[in-house]
Amino acid sequence: MTTRTPRAGSDQPAVQAMGLVKSFGANRAVDGIDLEVARGEVFGVLGPNGAGKTTMLQMLATLLTIDAGEARIFGKDVRREPHVVRRLIGLTGQYASVDENLTASENLLLFGRLLGLGSRRARLVGAELLGQFGLEDAADRPISQFSGGMRRRLDLAVSLITRPPLIFLDEPTTGLDPRTRGQMWETIRGLVAEGSTVLLTTQYLDEADQLAHRIAVIDRGRKVAQGTPDELKSQVGSSTLQLRLADPSRTAAAVDVVRRVAGDEPLLTPEAGGINVAMRDANLAADVLIGLRSEDLLITSATVQKPTLDEVFLALTGHGAEDPRATTDPDSDPKLEAVR
Repeated sequence: MTTRTPRAGSDQPAVQAMGLVKSFGANRAVDGIDLEVARGEVFGVLGPNGAGKTTMLQMLATLLTIDAGEARIFGKDVRREPHVVRRLIGLTGQYASVDENLTASENLLLFGRLLGLGSRRARLVGAELLGQFGLEDAADRPISQFSGGMRRRLDLAVSLITRPPLIFLDEPTTGLDPRTRGQMWETIRGLVAEGSTVLLTTQYLDEADQLAHRIAVIDRGRKVAQGTPDELKSQVGSSTLQLRLADPSRTAAAVDVVRRVAGDEPLLTPEAGGINVAMRDANLAADVLIGLRSEDLLITSATVQKPTLDEVFLALTGHGAEDPRATTDPDSDPKLEAVR
Protein backbone atom coordinates (compact mmCIF):
# COMPACT_ATOMS: atom_id res chain seq x y z
CA MET A 1 0.00 0.00 0.00
CA THR A 2 1.45 3.37 -1.05
CA THR A 3 1.93 5.99 1.66
CA ARG A 4 0.40 9.30 0.68
CA THR A 5 2.16 12.54 1.55
CA PRO A 6 -0.22 14.69 3.62
CA ARG A 7 -1.28 17.96 2.05
CA ALA A 8 0.36 21.09 3.39
CA GLY A 9 -2.17 23.81 4.13
CA SER A 10 -1.75 26.65 1.64
CA ASP A 11 -2.17 29.34 4.30
CA GLN A 12 0.73 28.16 6.48
CA PRO A 13 4.45 29.02 6.17
CA ALA A 14 6.72 26.10 5.38
CA VAL A 15 8.55 26.50 8.71
CA GLN A 16 7.70 28.39 11.89
CA ALA A 17 10.03 28.17 14.88
CA MET A 18 9.64 30.19 18.06
CA GLY A 19 12.23 30.25 20.84
CA LEU A 20 13.91 26.94 19.96
CA VAL A 21 16.28 25.72 22.67
CA LYS A 22 18.52 22.65 22.78
CA SER A 23 21.12 21.94 25.46
CA PHE A 24 23.76 19.24 25.86
CA GLY A 25 24.76 19.33 29.49
CA ALA A 26 25.90 22.84 30.30
CA ASN A 27 26.23 23.74 26.61
CA ARG A 28 23.20 25.49 25.11
CA ALA A 29 23.75 24.61 21.44
CA VAL A 30 20.55 26.37 20.26
CA ASP A 31 19.58 29.36 22.34
CA GLY A 32 16.11 30.77 21.61
CA ILE A 33 16.06 30.84 17.81
CA ASP A 34 13.03 32.18 15.93
CA LEU A 35 12.60 31.30 12.26
CA GLU A 36 9.95 31.59 9.57
CA VAL A 37 10.44 30.15 6.08
CA ALA A 38 8.00 31.08 3.32
CA ARG A 39 6.81 28.60 0.73
CA GLY A 40 8.80 28.37 -2.47
CA GLU A 41 11.99 30.02 -1.23
CA VAL A 42 15.53 28.93 -0.50
CA PHE A 43 16.13 30.00 3.09
CA GLY A 44 19.78 29.94 4.10
CA VAL A 45 21.03 29.41 7.64
CA LEU A 46 24.60 30.69 7.70
CA GLY A 47 27.15 30.14 10.42
CA PRO A 48 30.52 28.57 11.26
CA ASN A 49 31.04 25.00 12.41
CA GLY A 50 29.60 24.65 15.89
CA ALA A 51 27.15 27.54 15.53
CA GLY A 52 24.09 25.31 16.08
CA LYS A 53 22.87 24.97 12.48
CA THR A 54 22.72 21.17 12.36
CA THR A 55 21.22 20.91 15.84
CA MET A 56 18.44 23.32 14.87
CA LEU A 57 17.79 21.42 11.64
CA GLN A 58 17.61 18.10 13.46
CA MET A 59 15.03 19.49 15.86
CA LEU A 60 12.88 20.72 12.97
CA ALA A 61 13.24 17.31 11.29
CA THR A 62 12.10 15.49 14.50
CA LEU A 63 15.52 13.82 14.95
CA LEU A 64 16.27 15.67 18.21
CA THR A 65 13.79 16.57 20.92
CA ILE A 66 12.98 20.23 21.46
CA ASP A 67 13.96 21.30 25.00
CA ALA A 68 11.97 24.55 24.82
CA GLY A 69 10.08 26.56 22.26
CA GLU A 70 7.77 25.51 19.43
CA ALA A 71 8.14 24.48 15.81
CA ARG A 72 5.63 23.84 13.03
CA ILE A 73 6.05 22.48 9.51
CA PHE A 74 3.21 23.66 7.26
CA GLY A 75 1.22 24.22 10.45
CA LYS A 76 1.91 20.74 11.86
CA ASP A 77 3.41 20.70 15.36
CA VAL A 78 6.84 19.05 15.31
CA ARG A 79 6.54 17.67 18.86
CA ARG A 80 2.91 16.59 18.76
CA GLU A 81 2.69 15.34 15.16
CA PRO A 82 6.17 14.02 14.31
CA HIS A 83 4.89 11.25 12.03
CA VAL A 84 2.94 13.75 9.93
CA VAL A 85 5.90 16.14 9.81
CA ARG A 86 8.25 13.39 8.56
CA ARG A 87 6.00 12.81 5.59
CA LEU A 88 6.21 16.50 4.65
CA ILE A 89 10.00 16.75 4.59
CA GLY A 90 13.07 15.36 2.88
CA LEU A 91 16.43 15.52 4.63
CA THR A 92 19.94 15.37 3.21
CA GLY A 93 22.39 15.37 6.10
CA GLN A 94 26.12 16.08 6.21
CA TYR A 95 26.94 12.39 5.99
CA ALA A 96 25.78 9.92 3.35
CA SER A 97 22.77 7.84 4.41
CA VAL A 98 23.10 5.35 1.57
CA ASP A 99 24.37 1.77 1.88
CA GLU A 100 27.84 1.45 0.38
CA ASN A 101 27.37 -2.27 -0.28
CA LEU A 102 24.43 -1.63 -2.60
CA THR A 103 24.28 -0.07 -6.05
CA ALA A 104 22.62 3.29 -6.70
CA SER A 105 19.52 1.58 -8.11
CA GLU A 106 19.32 -0.80 -5.16
CA ASN A 107 19.59 2.06 -2.68
CA LEU A 108 16.76 3.98 -4.32
CA LEU A 109 14.63 0.82 -4.47
CA LEU A 110 15.31 0.11 -0.80
CA PHE A 111 14.38 3.61 0.35
CA GLY A 112 11.35 3.67 -1.94
CA ARG A 113 10.02 0.47 -0.40
CA LEU A 114 10.74 1.75 3.14
CA LEU A 115 8.76 4.87 2.31
CA GLY A 116 5.74 2.81 1.30
CA LEU A 117 6.03 2.63 -2.50
CA GLY A 118 5.16 -0.57 -4.31
CA SER A 119 8.02 -2.44 -5.95
CA ARG A 120 7.17 -1.34 -9.51
CA ARG A 121 6.58 2.27 -8.51
CA ALA A 122 9.82 2.35 -6.47
CA ARG A 123 11.81 1.16 -9.50
CA LEU A 124 10.21 3.76 -11.78
CA VAL A 125 10.82 6.60 -9.32
CA GLY A 126 14.40 5.42 -8.79
CA ALA A 127 15.09 5.41 -12.53
CA GLU A 128 13.61 8.91 -12.89
CA LEU A 129 15.78 10.25 -10.07
CA LEU A 130 18.94 8.65 -11.47
CA GLY A 131 18.23 10.45 -14.74
CA GLN A 132 17.44 13.75 -13.01
CA PHE A 133 20.75 13.70 -11.12
CA GLY A 134 22.89 12.45 -13.99
CA LEU A 135 23.60 9.06 -12.41
CA GLU A 136 22.15 6.74 -15.07
CA ASP A 137 25.58 5.43 -16.11
CA ALA A 138 26.39 4.62 -12.49
CA ALA A 139 23.06 2.96 -11.70
CA ASP A 140 24.56 -0.51 -11.21
CA ARG A 141 27.82 0.58 -9.62
CA PRO A 142 28.40 0.01 -5.87
CA ILE A 143 28.33 3.22 -3.83
CA SER A 144 31.83 2.43 -2.56
CA GLN A 145 33.05 3.34 -6.06
CA PHE A 146 31.26 6.72 -6.12
CA SER A 147 33.03 10.08 -5.86
CA GLY A 148 32.03 12.51 -3.11
CA GLY A 149 29.92 14.54 -5.52
CA MET A 150 28.07 11.46 -6.78
CA ARG A 151 27.29 10.41 -3.22
CA ARG A 152 25.87 13.84 -2.41
CA ARG A 153 23.68 13.77 -5.51
CA LEU A 154 22.41 10.29 -4.66
CA ASP A 155 21.73 11.39 -1.08
CA LEU A 156 19.64 14.25 -2.41
CA ALA A 157 17.84 11.91 -4.81
CA VAL A 158 16.90 9.65 -1.89
CA SER A 159 15.34 12.58 -0.03
CA LEU A 160 13.13 13.31 -3.06
CA ILE A 161 11.60 9.85 -3.52
CA THR A 162 8.23 10.99 -2.19
CA ARG A 163 8.56 14.54 -3.60
CA PRO A 164 8.17 16.27 -0.21
CA PRO A 165 7.15 19.93 -0.28
CA LEU A 166 9.98 20.89 2.12
CA ILE A 167 13.62 19.82 1.74
CA PHE A 168 16.25 20.23 4.46
CA LEU A 169 19.80 20.39 3.11
CA ASP A 170 22.52 20.32 5.78
CA GLU A 171 25.74 21.69 4.26
CA PRO A 172 25.10 19.88 0.96
CA THR A 173 28.32 20.93 -0.78
CA THR A 174 30.87 20.49 2.02
CA GLY A 175 34.00 18.88 0.62
CA LEU A 176 32.94 19.08 -3.03
CA ASP A 177 35.12 20.47 -5.80
CA PRO A 178 34.00 23.77 -7.43
CA ARG A 179 32.52 22.08 -10.51
CA THR A 180 30.41 19.66 -8.46
CA ARG A 181 29.34 22.46 -6.12
CA GLY A 182 28.06 24.37 -9.15
CA GLN A 183 26.09 21.31 -10.28
CA MET A 184 24.51 20.99 -6.85
CA TRP A 185 23.56 24.68 -6.89
CA GLU A 186 21.79 24.21 -10.23
CA THR A 187 19.98 21.16 -8.86
CA ILE A 188 18.76 23.14 -5.83
CA ARG A 189 17.55 25.99 -8.05
CA GLY A 190 15.70 23.43 -10.17
CA LEU A 191 13.92 21.98 -7.13
CA VAL A 192 12.62 25.41 -6.15
CA ALA A 193 11.54 26.12 -9.74
CA GLU A 194 9.47 22.92 -9.53
CA GLY A 195 7.70 24.18 -6.39
CA SER A 196 9.79 22.87 -3.50
CA THR A 197 10.83 24.89 -0.46
CA VAL A 198 14.45 24.49 0.65
CA LEU A 199 15.96 25.18 4.07
CA LEU A 200 19.72 25.17 3.56
CA THR A 201 22.46 25.30 6.19
CA THR A 202 25.93 26.32 5.08
CA GLN A 203 29.20 27.78 6.31
CA TYR A 204 30.02 29.00 2.80
CA LEU A 205 29.25 32.69 2.37
CA ASP A 206 29.26 32.50 -1.43
CA GLU A 207 26.79 29.61 -1.33
CA ALA A 208 24.31 31.58 0.78
CA ASP A 209 24.77 34.59 -1.50
CA GLN A 210 24.21 32.53 -4.66
CA LEU A 211 21.21 30.46 -3.55
CA ALA A 212 19.26 32.00 -0.69
CA HIS A 213 16.34 34.39 -1.06
CA ARG A 214 16.72 35.17 2.65
CA ILE A 215 19.43 34.34 5.18
CA ALA A 216 19.52 33.90 8.96
CA VAL A 217 22.98 34.35 10.47
CA ILE A 218 23.54 31.98 13.41
CA ASP A 219 26.45 32.35 15.83
CA ARG A 220 27.02 30.46 19.08
CA GLY A 221 23.47 29.15 19.13
CA ARG A 222 21.73 32.49 18.54
CA LYS A 223 20.30 34.23 15.51
CA VAL A 224 22.19 37.49 15.16
CA ALA A 225 20.64 38.80 11.93
CA GLN A 226 18.17 37.96 9.17
CA GLY A 227 17.29 39.39 5.78
CA THR A 228 17.93 39.16 2.07
CA PRO A 229 21.60 39.14 1.03
CA ASP A 230 21.31 42.79 -0.04
CA GLU A 231 19.61 43.79 3.22
CA LEU A 232 22.38 42.16 5.25
CA LYS A 233 25.09 43.78 3.15
CA SER A 234 23.50 47.20 3.62
CA GLN A 235 24.17 46.86 7.36
CA VAL A 236 27.90 47.41 6.77
CA GLY A 237 27.51 50.18 4.20
CA SER A 238 26.35 50.88 0.69
CA SER A 239 29.72 50.04 -0.85
CA THR A 240 33.22 48.83 -0.11
CA LEU A 241 36.45 50.45 -1.27
CA GLN A 242 39.11 47.79 -1.80
CA LEU A 243 42.68 49.07 -1.82
CA ARG A 244 46.01 47.39 -2.36
CA LEU A 245 49.08 49.27 -1.22
CA ALA A 246 52.30 49.47 -3.18
CA ASP A 247 54.20 49.17 0.11
CA PRO A 248 52.39 46.79 2.52
CA SER A 249 54.69 47.87 5.37
CA ARG A 250 52.84 51.22 5.40
CA THR A 251 49.44 49.61 6.10
CA ALA A 252 49.20 51.19 9.57
CA ALA A 253 49.69 54.69 8.13
CA ALA A 254 47.05 54.01 5.48
CA VAL A 255 44.62 52.82 8.17
CA ASP A 256 45.10 56.10 10.03
CA VAL A 257 44.20 58.03 6.88
CA VAL A 258 41.08 55.92 6.34
CA ARG A 259 39.93 56.45 9.92
CA ARG A 260 40.43 60.20 9.64
CA VAL A 261 38.64 60.56 6.29
CA ALA A 262 35.92 57.88 6.39
CA GLY A 263 35.42 57.65 10.14
CA ASP A 264 35.14 53.86 10.00
CA GLU A 265 37.33 51.00 11.17
CA PRO A 266 38.66 49.36 7.97
CA LEU A 267 38.88 45.61 7.46
CA LEU A 268 42.48 44.59 6.81
CA THR A 269 43.84 41.96 4.45
CA PRO A 270 47.53 42.33 5.36
CA GLU A 271 48.67 39.16 3.58
CA ALA A 272 47.83 40.93 0.31
CA GLY A 273 48.83 44.41 1.46
CA GLY A 274 45.18 45.36 1.21
CA ILE A 275 42.50 47.34 3.02
CA ASN A 276 38.72 47.05 2.65
CA VAL A 277 36.76 50.14 3.67
CA ALA A 278 32.99 49.79 4.22
CA MET A 279 31.36 53.12 3.39
CA ARG A 280 27.88 54.48 3.97
CA ASP A 281 28.46 56.92 1.11
CA ALA A 282 30.32 55.75 -2.01
CA ASN A 283 31.43 59.37 -2.64
CA LEU A 284 33.84 59.02 0.28
CA ALA A 285 36.02 56.80 -1.94
CA ALA A 286 37.47 59.84 -3.69
CA ASP A 287 38.22 61.52 -0.36
CA VAL A 288 40.06 58.44 0.90
CA LEU A 289 42.17 58.25 -2.27
CA ILE A 290 43.05 61.96 -2.03
CA GLY A 291 43.98 61.51 1.62
CA LEU A 292 46.29 58.59 0.81
CA ARG A 293 47.98 60.54 -1.98
CA SER A 294 48.55 63.55 0.27
CA GLU A 295 50.48 61.26 2.63
CA ASP A 296 52.53 59.75 -0.26
CA LEU A 297 50.85 56.38 0.29
CA LEU A 298 50.87 54.79 -3.15
CA ILE A 299 48.33 52.16 -4.21
CA THR A 300 48.50 49.53 -6.96
CA SER A 301 44.74 49.05 -7.31
CA ALA A 302 41.45 50.47 -6.06
CA THR A 303 37.93 49.19 -6.70
CA VAL A 304 34.50 50.09 -5.31
CA GLN A 305 31.87 47.36 -5.02
CA LYS A 306 28.98 46.24 -2.85
CA PRO A 307 29.93 44.71 0.51
CA THR A 308 30.33 40.94 0.66
CA LEU A 309 28.71 38.54 3.10
CA ASP A 310 32.20 37.97 4.53
CA GLU A 311 32.23 41.58 5.68
CA VAL A 312 28.68 41.28 7.00
CA PHE A 313 29.55 38.20 9.04
CA LEU A 314 32.67 39.80 10.47
CA ALA A 315 30.77 42.97 11.37
CA LEU A 316 27.95 41.01 13.06
CA THR A 317 29.99 38.45 14.98
CA GLY A 318 33.51 39.80 15.30
CA HIS A 319 35.00 36.73 13.64
CA GLY A 320 35.01 34.99 10.27
CA ALA A 321 32.42 32.49 9.11
CA GLU A 322 34.84 29.56 9.49
CA ASP A 323 36.25 30.61 12.88
CA PRO A 324 37.03 27.44 14.86
CA ARG A 325 36.43 29.20 18.21
CA ALA A 326 32.64 28.88 17.89
CA THR A 327 30.86 27.03 20.69
CA THR A 328 30.95 23.25 20.30
CA ASP A 329 27.73 21.44 19.46
CA PRO A 330 26.88 18.24 17.53
CA ASP A 331 27.71 20.10 14.30
CA SER A 332 31.39 19.58 15.04
CA ASP A 333 31.96 17.42 18.11
CA PRO A 334 32.31 13.67 17.46
CA LYS A 335 31.70 12.99 21.15
CA LEU A 336 28.12 14.11 20.68
CA GLU A 337 27.62 12.16 17.46
CA ALA A 338 25.52 9.59 19.31
CA VAL A 339 22.67 12.04 19.68
CA ARG A 340 22.25 12.43 15.91
